Amino acid sequence: MDTSGSVAQPPPTIGVVRESSVDERRVALVPKVVAALIATGVDVVVESGAGLGALIPDELYTEAGAKIADPWSADVIVKVAPPSDEEVSRLSSGQTLIGFLAPRNQDNQVAALKAAGVQAFAVEAIPRISRAQVMDALSSQANVAGYKSVLLAASESTRFFPMLTTAAGTVKPATVLVLGVGVAGLQALATAKRLGGRATGYDVRPEVADQVRSVGAQWLDLGIDAAGEGGYARELTEDERAQQQQALEDAIKGFDVVITTALVPGRPAPRLVTAAAVEGMKPGSVVVDLAGETGGNCELTEPGQTVVKHGVTICSPLNLPASMP
Repeated sequence: MDTSGSVAQPPPTIGVVRESSVDERRVALVPKVVAALIATGVDVVVESGAGLGALIPDELYTEAGAKIADPWSADVIVKVAPPSDEEVSRLSSGQTLIGFLAPRNQDNQVAALKAAGVQAFAVEAIPRISRAQVMDALSSQANVAGYKSVLLAASESTRFFPMLTTAAGTVKPATVLVLGVGVAGLQALATAKRLGGRATGYDVRPEVADQVRSVGAQWLDLGIDAAGEGGYARELTEDERAQQQQALEDAIKGFDVVITTALVPGRPAPRLVTAAAVEGMKPGSVVVDLAGETGGNCELTEPGQTVVKHGVTICSPLNLPASMP
């Protein structure tokens, strides 16, 4: 075939945009990954200041081979948080958008992307299977959330986490209950143990009990099985919910720290910690609710706020993974 008259096609371009959310410090691509992508033959364009929240200056991107310019005309746009209406308006037909898009909660943006002819990939929807583990961005960020939740609890708690033996006597370790043993919950249990606390895990999926024990924590069995598809829990029936609430209310009173991570995809977060349960906790106890963005697992949660109710500190940080970019 005679290709002497063919025109060389420009390499595909990837655009790294600066996040617009006030509390979002993460950046979609770091310089090391940019260099690896450029080595495959693609061009990378980074918006000026895109990495500043993660303490990555523009110079490190240029050293990796990227161009600092307006990235919005690139073939592929990568970002972390779901796009705002203004950001969606900057996209055009034929482009591809990759990021945490929250399609179940962003109906307007999804409709606008479809109308604009933009192909969108929500990385949180990547299936949790062995073949896709290297692309499991959701689990990586859940690990951060679980780890940071324990550090937050320790900083707010009025107790030491580890057991201390002093000349004045022995201080018992803090007792920590983690509700919801997905990736975030398992990391929270492991971190609580590393800090010296006595960790206990609970989940409506009894098959995760072995995972709880594998990190040195104890398993709280309430006799409810609500395993669902994809490794997540299904929504409980009314009878199961009532049984769970009463059993948890009794159990929670004995813990110094309660960390909640329970989520049901596409649904409001299940209420696990009632006002009565909080009232029954010891003064100085702490609740860290990681489900605040979808309503919260604690009845007294105020999303994005730290409040004190009945002598118990209730923290509901939003977008906790962004605190560790």
